[in-house]
Amino acid sequence: MLAQDGSGIEVPVELRPLSWLIGRWVGVGTGQYPTIENFRFGQEVVFSTDGRPFLSYLSRSWLLDDDGNHVRPLASEAGFWRPRPDNEIELTLAHPTGYAELWLGSMEVTGLEDARITGARATLTTDVISRSPSAKDYSRGSRLYGLVEGRLLWTFDMAAMDQPLVNHLAATLSPANEPIVAVDVEE
Repeated sequence: MLAQDGSGIEVPVELRPLSWLIGRWVGVGTGQYPTIENFRFGQEVVFSTDGRPFLSYLSRSWLLDDDGNHVRPLASEAGFWRPRPDNEIELTLAHPTGYAELWLGSMEVTGLEDARITGARATLTTDVISRSPSAKDYSRGSRLYGLVEGRLLWTFDMAAMDQPLVNHLAATLSPANEPIVAVDVEE
């Protein structure tokens, strides 16, 4: 089975249950939390494989104004999704705001058509959160990712700033049609 992102890379057998994530996804989401004003954001997420049994993950988002224009960058995160036996998942994430996280969870395929995954769900909770002395308080998280009618839906619940676990972010992303292009960074 080749990765559906056009890379021509063979997806390892262990990674195939997560193959529905592979590709570049873009869309819009909402953010809210008891300690901040509600906001809308744009997001780009890339899941890829180099042929080894894990997914590389990169997400970046930006604040949107009422007309949908980019205002400024928001969050970014990078990490690795690792499938484990019995549909278990490990996710490691790093953030430039001073966090590193280990997430544990499970996934299930909810739809299959012509040997292609058409519906799936991954549920994760934080196991370990490490934060630098300058990072804001953040103690627990829960994430849900789903493939629904060809779109990637996800939500993030967070416990932070002396608040209980409540929804913080949610987005609906669609597959991006253009190929992933590397960007040269000048020093």
